[in-house]
Amino acid sequence: MSIFGNIMSKIFHHKPAKTAAQPTPAASPAATPQAVPTQPAAPQAATQAAPVSVDVGAVLAEMAPMQNGGGNYQTSIVDLLKLLDLDSSLTARKELASELNVHVAADGSAEQNIALHKAVMAKLAENGGVVPDSLRN
Repeated sequence: MSIFGNIMSKIFHHKPAKTAAQPTPAASPAATPQAVPTQPAAPQAATQAAPVSVDVGAVLAEMAPMQNGGGNYQTSIVDLLKLLDLDSSLTARKELASELNVHVAADGSAEQNIALHKAVMAKLAENGGVVPDSLRN
């Protein structure tokens, strides 16, 4: 899986998995209260849950206390990757920059890292994430 794919997976499947499980039972009893029809409906509901927008800011804020506060994940690509328990090495950031077509300044420079963080947030928004302005700037 790509580095951005891993980022998306960590964010989009952190809290939404819990939220998606709640609406599924509400939909099933409306059809029939029997357990047999509920089982086929659950996989369909899980498939439909993927396009639901995810509040990226809320998910990251919820994860931060689990990772010693998350550092400065709001603006730092390194801290964001660490928060998500992903590789934050220069090699990984070079690969991520290549995936997202970010070619600003020298590899590993502050300018490139800032541009990379902005590109990640923009790409999350393109893929259904609700990204607050505080994470985009």
